[in-house]
Amino acid sequence: MTADRSISIVIPCYDSGATLPQTLDSLRAQSLPPREIIVVDDGSTDPATVALLDSLSDIRLVRQPNRGLPAARNAGFAAATGELVLPLDADDWLEPDALEKLAAALAAHPEAAFAFSHIRLEGESRGVLKKHYNFFEQLFLNQMPYCVLIRRAEWVAVGGYDETMRRGYEDWEFNIRLGARGRFGVVAPEPLFHYRVTSGGMLLSKSRHLHGSLWTEVQARNPEAYTWGALWALWRTWRRQPSTYPLSPFFAWLALHRALPDAAFQALFRLLVRFSHGRRVTQHTPGRDGA
Repeated sequence: MTADRSISIVIPCYDSGATLPQTLDSLRAQSLPPREIIVVDDGSTDPATVALLDSLSDIRLVRQPNRGLPAARNAGFAAATGELVLPLDADDWLEPDALEKLAAALAAHPEAAFAFSHIRLEGESRGVLKKHYNFFEQLFLNQMPYCVLIRRAEWVAVGGYDETMRRGYEDWEFNIRLGARGRFGVVAPEPLFHYRVTSGGMLLSKSRHLHGSLWTEVQARNPEAYTWGALWALWRTWRRQPSTYPLSPFFAWLALHRALPDAAFQALFRLLVRFSHGRRVTQHTPGRDGA
């Protein structure tokens, strides 16, 4: 099939030579092949990874000193020539019809900024996370996958990913900036995205343990969205839209976050994660946190 001239794929890579081939193979097998695959080498030092990247002839390779995941994604988006861009990490992969179905979802909803799918968890968690778009809920919990097919113009309009958020949640903050501009997402309701969960990954090893302080940073970067008046208006707008959790308790959740010391809020967050939607629908390796 002829490649879709409008789609660019951006893959940040830092010493990911062991998993990158599976990621690339999933893109080569797409029923709607992309215009280009851009791999951003974020200062890899592993000789096997460097050799692998040097050997690849069917990708565009962008090399830079190690600057972190959000900067690597921005470098890939800046280099992209497609109207639509999909970020994909070097240890995750797609179903063969993922690009075709995500592109169809965007074409059917020209008002949407991006399209996403349900998530099939791999590695240390197994199961399917069904996802909805509800901007009010998104302000409190990151319910969107980072892997979305987004109009490149939307990335430009909000200034890309915040490169100072090297500890994680850069995709959450990015999606909140989009939503604050009225730029929302649409779901392709199938598990088209395979997300590898590992104890050494960013989510489990760092971001989740810093949830309270990182959410403080998210709020500080988007203060207009987090005033009580704005939240009340957004709740009224989104309260009847599909969501993972009931929306009304989120007001109390924010009040607790602002009132409690960070250590106390983090302990409460760890407790509640045990009863989260992700915990209920997935199987986990004993001793690992839920997704």
